[in-house]
Amino acid sequence: MEIKKAVIPAAGLGTRFLPITKTIPKEMLPIVDKPVIHYVVEEAVNSGIKEILIITNKNKKAIEDYFDKFDEIENEIKKSNKEELLPLIRDTCNLADIYYVRQKELKGLGHAISCAKAFVGNQPFAVLLGDDLVDSKVPCLKQLINCYSKYNSPILGVQAIDKKDVVKYGIIDGIPLEDGTYKIKSMVEKPKVSEAPSNIAVLGRYILTPQIFDILEKTEPGKNGEVQLTDALKVLAQQRPIYAYHFEGKRYDIGDKFGFLQANIDYALKRKELRKSLIIYLQAVLKNLNKV
Repeated sequence: MEIKKAVIPAAGLGTRFLPITKTIPKEMLPIVDKPVIHYVVEEAVNSGIKEILIITNKNKKAIEDYFDKFDEIENEIKKSNKEELLPLIRDTCNLADIYYVRQKELKGLGHAISCAKAFVGNQPFAVLLGDDLVDSKVPCLKQLINCYSKYNSPILGVQAIDKKDVVKYGIIDGIPLEDGTYKIKSMVEKPKVSEAPSNIAVLGRYILTPQIFDILEKTEPGKNGEVQLTDALKVLAQQRPIYAYHFEGKRYDIGDKFGFLQANIDYALKRKELRKSLIIYLQAVLKNLNKV
């Protein structure tokens, strides 16, 4: 079946970015001049997604406002004779058909995805984490969709990470197949380094099937007292094959301060109007550091 719907969980508190996330959702942190969730939505749209559900909470109204129409700003732009800016406003609210539902209790990623059951219905769907950014020639989600069309089973986006970082992610135990694909034997959520079955981590992109919802309803809270998607996927793997695809591209964890800084520098370097000045600045910074 064609993947037409995507779910973007964006209800997390963003505690790694306090105090700014007291008032600004981490998904709204800017990468140059667009919030990270804008890039995530664009990835979904460029992968052929028609409808998107964003899982929010009561403190994330800024996300809904961002993708809405702003007549007041458009009128002010017209009065100022700056019509060249209008596409920046209009394109944002025309990216896709976007819907919202609130996760009333923050019980983890698995619980957040379960909130999408009515939206998804009886069809496979994509999941993109709202604070994970992937820079790639072929959209990351499109790569997973292509893999799904081959195996017709759930696909998890993975990459190899530094062994010391396995404590931050869901880690797979898989059998290598062809073209960067693994057949998953088992998974573990945020294991100790000594207990990790590999250094292949699930990194914020999934193609799931609707069977996951019944499993999530029966999944007890696990790590950190939250309903873990990893635990539900382990059960699903006993019912049908699950595959992992080693996607191409550079992934940024925007919920992490260093990941946020990396993304801003790298994306600014892509911008013609910023690249030269930024390179000169970075060279000056490096030169001054070398003097210390």
